[in-house]
Amino acid sequence: MIGTLDPDQNDRERRLLEAILEEGVTQETIRLFRDLILSHYRAHGRDLPWRRTTDPYRILVSEIMLQQTQVERVAVKYREFLEQFPDFESLARAPRSEVLLAWQGMGYNRRAIALQTTAGRVVGEYGGRLPADPDTLATFPGIGKATAAAIVAYAFNMPVVYIETNIRRIFIHFFFQDREDVRDDEILPLVEQSLPRENPREWYSALMDYGTVLKKRTANPNRRSASYTRQSRFEGSDRQIRGRVLALVLEEGTVTEEQVVLLVCEEPGRVRRILGDLAREGFVAENEGTYTCR
Repeated sequence: MIGTLDPDQNDRERRLLEAILEEGVTQETIRLFRDLILSHYRAHGRDLPWRRTTDPYRILVSEIMLQQTQVERVAVKYREFLEQFPDFESLARAPRSEVLLAWQGMGYNRRAIALQTTAGRVVGEYGGRLPADPDTLATFPGIGKATAAAIVAYAFNMPVVYIETNIRRIFIHFFFQDREDVRDDEILPLVEQSLPRENPREWYSALMDYGTVLKKRTANPNRRSASYTRQSRFEGSDRQIRGRVLALVLEEGTVTEEQVVLLVCEEPGRVRRILGDLAREGFVAENEGTYTCR
């Protein structure tokens, strides 16, 4: 049912949109909004592997993976990654090359390094237990305020207030129907007002699923956000070539600069620059023109 609504649900949404236009934000329209989102989730919520656990490590892994990768791809990689690295300790002590190999296909490889660095900090500074505090979590690599809030909501059921893409999409769609350049500081009070304090874990899962529905059946409301930026093209980008270069080093184990240039089949100067960037950023190690994964 993702991407569609039941006829009754569709009618309820229409009535809610009309009520918000006529009455504005009231206790009653907030109640109707909450009921709409939760009823759809309880009838059609997705059965995702990270929704079957409250283990903080597994929630952390899922949230880092979900930052910039589609749910369907994460669902596959999530299981594989946890089989290889089932807890903070195993991830923290693993060779970086193994972590990056396990991450292949996900893109944005910095997330893998950040996740492993976080695991090391959790083991070394917190006795292997993830802090249940969003401010503390936001100091870890790769974890901003939104990801930190999501982690504590799903792992610890804490009633935190935050905005991410799906949440922003839903609130603009319902509460800013005739507005452009909607700011996040206008949305946040509505997120707080509508949050069911007794079960934020279910509420945020419900928002994620309804946001997916809206993405498929309406013109993207996020284009009316003041913070909206169009994603840059991936095909032919430095990001794509970085992924290919790193995958090559991981696959070969040891490779020379000339071999990388030959096998990647892109403009040689561009490949050399990207290879140098990967070395400076710690993804690969360079020794007299030969590259290996750290």
